Amino acid sequence: ARLVRASSAHVHFLNTRKSKLLMTDALDSLGPNFSFQDDDKPAKESNTADSVQSNYIHIRSQQRNGRKSLTTIQGINPKINKKVILKECKKKFNCNGTIVDDPDLGQVIQLQGDQRKVVAQFLIDEKIAKRDVIKVHGS
Repeated sequence: ARLVRASSAHVHFLNTRKSKLLMTDALDSLGPNFSFQDDDKPAKESNTADSVQSNYIHIRSQQRNGRKSLTTIQGINPKINKKVILKECKKKFNCNGTIVDDPDLGQVIQLQGDQRKVVAQFLIDEKIAKRDVIKVHGS
């Protein structure tokens, strides 16, 4: 008889699979009407474009040197996490970007290239803002 030794990754996989099955059984035993929400706390209001964004979002393109340009996005509500927006924009538009702290304007998102139209559509699609509060300058 030949002994087969399981790798630690395989054992970890089996242990996590077993714990997931046990957790699923425990959750099923709670019943169909169980909620993880505290009864004494009201349900959180979902943040939509109406409830979060009240002032204008300005999207501008600034010419750098030669054919290079920057797209700036300012006026996004401070309650919204701009790092997440920046990360998604960088992924979706295949460009680099940063968040700049301005004393007058607050946090401004800068993206490389002329991304004005796609950024405006992105903000609408992700329900960060409605079309009537987005101002695209210079288009």
